[in-house]
Amino acid sequence: MQRALSLVSLLVLGSAWTLQAAHVLTEPLILTQENFDLGRFMGKWYEVAVVSTCPHYMQRKRGNPIIAALELQHVPCEDNFTMMGTSFRNGSCKQMSTVHGLTTTPGRFYHHVARFGADVDSFVVHSNYDEYAMMLLLSTEKPSGNKTTTVKLYSRNMNVRAAVLDDFKTLVRQHGLSDDTIIMNQNKGECVPGEQGTKPITTQPQGGRPCGTLEKDDRHTNTYQTKIFSHC
Repeated sequence: MQRALSLVSLLVLGSAWTLQAAHVLTEPLILTQENFDLGRFMGKWYEVAVVSTCPHYMQRKRGNPIIAALELQHVPCEDNFTMMGTSFRNGSCKQMSTVHGLTTTPGRFYHHVARFGADVDSFVVHSNYDEYAMMLLLSTEKPSGNKTTTVKLYSRNMNVRAAVLDDFKTLVRQHGLSDDTIIMNQNKGECVPGEQGTKPITTQPQGGRPCGTLEKDDRHTNTYQTKIFSHC
């Protein structure tokens, strides 16, 4: 009788372990650019293409499909970098600054958007640094739990080669989106916010740490998807 109970216990434990393992395996593994070099990733980029599962974000982008200029700056020994975005919006030049926290996974960053209660993870999936960078943004909005996936194409200039665009479309399909819905942003030239009296808006990653005390990335088992501009 005791032997039978032991066997039942082992079967129950085995089933629990199997279920737990199955749950872990369902978590997506996002691979970033091999041997990612943060220094080479810094500098000026242009957001030339984007697609998202957030309908409100897509509606907004379709209404104003303009290339945004992005200036990335990292201060040595800091555990974050600043992304300053500049673009035309509603007939005027707007500027927004976002501080992205670094993680222990090279090529993975995070920030929190308080307005929507959204935790956002950004991944540099592919980049040759001198020409293009393909970005995956995943976020979860709290407390609703709404999740969104956004894929973006950055370029060092306002034009991209056909081969790069084909690779971007492949990445989009790999993450369950249709390449037919990709929005190609239009070149309307660059604006100068200072000449129009606009003030930059800054968002910060949630929490902060002193220089040289980067904590262990304990978010690698969670799924984050993006919604940083509007509710979905």
